[in-house]
Amino acid sequence: MKFGVPLGLVHPAAWKDVAVAADELGFESVWLPEHLVFATDLSLAVYPGTSDPGIKPGTPLFDAPAYLCWLAALTTRVRLGTAVQLLALRHPFVSARAFATLDVVSSGRAICGVGAGWYRGEWEAAGVPFATRGARLDETIEVVRRLWSEPLVAHSGRFYAFPEVAFEPKPVQRRLPVLAGGESAAALRRAATLCDGWISMPHTIESIKPQLARLGAGVAVTAHAYGLASPAEVDDWAALGVERLIVRPWTRSRDAVSRLAAFAEEYGVGSTP
Repeated sequence: MKFGVPLGLVHPAAWKDVAVAADELGFESVWLPEHLVFATDLSLAVYPGTSDPGIKPGTPLFDAPAYLCWLAALTTRVRLGTAVQLLALRHPFVSARAFATLDVVSSGRAICGVGAGWYRGEWEAAGVPFATRGARLDETIEVVRRLWSEPLVAHSGRFYAFPEVAFEPKPVQRRLPVLAGGESAAALRRAATLCDGWISMPHTIESIKPQLARLGAGVAVTAHAYGLASPAEVDDWAALGVERLIVRPWTRSRDAVSRLAAFAEEYGVGSTP
């Protein structure tokens, strides 16, 4: 089992120390969330399935690939992923360039986790239609993959059109992994057909089973699992086809590094292939 660390669940002031510790302790990956902007109109921010706003407008936001580039310079082996990037809020050139740069400066450690997003206010503020975000993301994934792999690319689609362009440098990885987040039918389809795997929302081993059944077999799964009971539970996740667990063994930011070290020892993280 590969173990990842969710940097978004610790104070930004600790991201550097947590990422460096994860690298040194043998964790496989670190992950940053992403939003472009928060509107102050909270009527547009009710999180699906609740009656409460899912954002606080004053929350500090960072450019995730740019921040991960900085962390790349401070680490040597840990993979650097987004969970998840709103890829379609930018032109495909911008998104493709950001992740290609991250992959090059990290010597091939980038993971591009993407999602269509739930927060209408962000899309409207950016002038991008919220209703077409899923279809726009699908087309963006197609375009960035071509930019990363083909010597010359021209495109004419529903949302984007451009003449033949060159795009260099290519990512270090022959196929930079793109993982889809979200649990709607469209998101699961995207993970299974357009991407290299699926990133779940936070789950227990029981609550994730319906999503895995809908996803189908043969799709690589990354699961946010914040409540592991013991190392023995890891085998149960693996039996479901989960290949990576993103874990949060701390409750306070100031304890994150020490709790990561304790988790690594208890779960044998440093010895995990």
